[in-house]
Amino acid sequence: MAKKSVKAVEVVHGIDRLVRNVRTGRFERSLAALTAGGALAVSAEIFFEHDSASYGNKWMWVPVVLGPIGAVAGVAGVVNHRAAKTVLPLVSATIVANGLQGVWFHGRGIKQKPGGWKNFRYNMEMGPPLMAPLLVTLVGGMGLLAAILRREK
Repeated sequence: MAKKSVKAVEVVHGIDRLVRNVRTGRFERSLAALTAGGALAVSAEIFFEHDSASYGNKWMWVPVVLGPIGAVAGVAGVVNHRAAKTVLPLVSATIVANGLQGVWFHGRGIKQKPGGWKNFRYNMEMGPPLMAPLLVTLVGGMGLLAAILRREK
């Protein structure tokens, strides 16, 4: 009786699985979905934080509005290859630009507090959070990275 050959199934764990997913194109859709979820979560957080500041500047509405737009672009990137390569990077780049603009606005807000930058520690705690807009930039960066990655066939 002839022996049957048994193929060994390679089990991939941890970071090797992530690397394999990037190589095969599976990670692009996952990152687009993470961008969609992150955009909604960050937008909701910004809504409440800017609400506590009574939306004193009309620019405070921009990241709140961009959140749902980023979520739609992320979902579109999950389901449609063309949207992942056109709409998602355009919206993501806008989100990144708005996040960098937010760092500038928050820095300006700290400067306008009593003592300005000389009273940095106090104004960082009591004024606009200088690093918070970088979270928005991170979400936009995920969308840009998703657009760059190869898509699975």
